[in-house]
Amino acid sequence: MENKTLEKFRNGEKTLGTFTHLGTVNALEALGYTGLDYVFIDMEHSPLDTEGAELRIKAALHAGLTPFVRVFEQQRTPILKVLDAGAQGVMVPMIKSVDEAKQLVEYAKFTPLGARGLCPTYDGGWGFAENMQGSFEEYMRSRNEETMLILQCETLEALEHIDEIAAVEGVDSIFVGPLDLSNAMGIPGQYTDPGFTDALKRVAAACADHGKMSIMNGGGIEDTLKYFNMGYDSIAIGLDTIIYINAYRTLVDGVKEKL
Repeated sequence: MENKTLEKFRNGEKTLGTFTHLGTVNALEALGYTGLDYVFIDMEHSPLDTEGAELRIKAALHAGLTPFVRVFEQQRTPILKVLDAGAQGVMVPMIKSVDEAKQLVEYAKFTPLGARGLCPTYDGGWGFAENMQGSFEEYMRSRNEETMLILQCETLEALEHIDEIAAVEGVDSIFVGPLDLSNAMGIPGQYTDPGFTDALKRVAAACADHGKMSIMNGGGIEDTLKYFNMGYDSIAIGLDTIIYINAYRTLVDGVKEKL
């Protein structure tokens, strides 16, 4: 199955996504009518389990969105399960070293890049999908090309070694976790601080140098445009719960002002 977001990156196009915490598949499917390219299904900062993630992966695919899943730990099992369930990208938090990056490639990529477990699952139509009708070698090759390993830069260690981490074969993208990174730098939430801006530029430059997709989390239109102009390839705009609250607050406040 083609990764539409990755294809746009390869064609030099910018992309937009968001995060979902809302506990409903309908809310995720509704995002398919917004013009977004992808959605991060967040298992790290929500109570979502693997079965819930699987339902949201399928909903995203049905809605025409690229399903990315943020797992909650750097372990083989959660990564394997969401990839087998059809996730077209897995994002892993709190990266600190090149060795961790290489280990995650082992978990997320099939041989010869890694050592992902091979089994007929939903990802390959349980052996009957078109991408498994040739050979296992062809299936593994296509999955390695179309399934993204996205590593989060949100620690001082990752920032220090960002060029080496971005250079690791099998790592497809670096995502900046702005709140955790700024917190690690001792300036929590101070996104206009010159030191933080320099850090963002370092990440974008490392990704560009090694042909990897750079992704940043943006809170609104101005932030999104600023990060695109900084060189980022993709922006995940906000979080659906916050957007939901703000939209209703705007409506309610607008009515109350006119009463």
